[in-house]
Amino acid sequence: MASSFEKYQRRRLITSYFSVVISIALVLFLVGLLGILVLNTKKVADHFKEQIALTIYLDDTAKEVEIDQLQKSLALAEYTKTVSFVSKEDAAKMYSDEIGEDFMEFLGYNPLQNSIDIYFNADYVSEVKIAEITRDINENAFVDEIVYDKPLIALLNDNIKKLSFWIIVISVVFTFIAVLLINSSIRLSVYAKRFTIKTMQMVGATKSFIRRPFIWKSIKLGLIGSILSLAGMAIVLYYLNESFPELNFIGDQLILLALFAAILLLGILITWLSTFFATQRFLNLNTDELYY
Repeated sequence: MASSFEKYQRRRLITSYFSVVISIALVLFLVGLLGILVLNTKKVADHFKEQIALTIYLDDTAKEVEIDQLQKSLALAEYTKTVSFVSKEDAAKMYSDEIGEDFMEFLGYNPLQNSIDIYFNADYVSEVKIAEITRDINENAFVDEIVYDKPLIALLNDNIKKLSFWIIVISVVFTFIAVLLINSSIRLSVYAKRFTIKTMQMVGATKSFIRRPFIWKSIKLGLIGSILSLAGMAIVLYYLNESFPELNFIGDQLILLALFAAILLLGILITWLSTFFATQRFLNLNTDELYY
């Protein structure tokens, strides 16, 4: 009979430990994903900014040497990510492929112009900076027109600021919730052994002696949960990097290692503090109060 009871108690203990580990792992995994999102918000935003092109249309009278000089000066500029020249013939071919017919057959001539497309480094994609760049380029007499999507740039910058703000707010709130959830799991685990704690105290064990095994056990559970969450984060990072190689999610390895270390330490720290205060609470209770 005693053997069956001991097996039952052991199963309950294992189930309790398992639920604590899973709770810690899931919560830290979600916190880690938010951390990945926060770290890569700028990278994703920069990627979208660098897809915006500024097109310079050139007069037909522009000389080849002038076009080459302009293209080379733009390529060397600090604000330029990439620059490419599109001849009027190539532009006509692309437009014909797009509409599905050769428009020059019934026009009898090519109305398009030679052009240069500039893609900017993300830090220069703002209304003010692009307006300054446009004014400088317009000083060339052979430049006919400069076109770019000004409303899109304004909208993109505004939305990025709002998104960055709300991601930080959500991350702070979710981290607080994560601490509460892990703390609740640990408190329930300690609560199940409140009578053991009080019995040890009644036979003369010091508070630090009683707390020590509980704290070490919780730290081990926190470590296991943290490692599981890190494994999940690594899988997600690998998937994101394979799906969106242009964003290079694993490029900043030092920052990622710092994030992984922070998640590991967070799991250990929360479990240690939660266990300390939970055991302290039951140590300070009277025997009669343990039943409530």
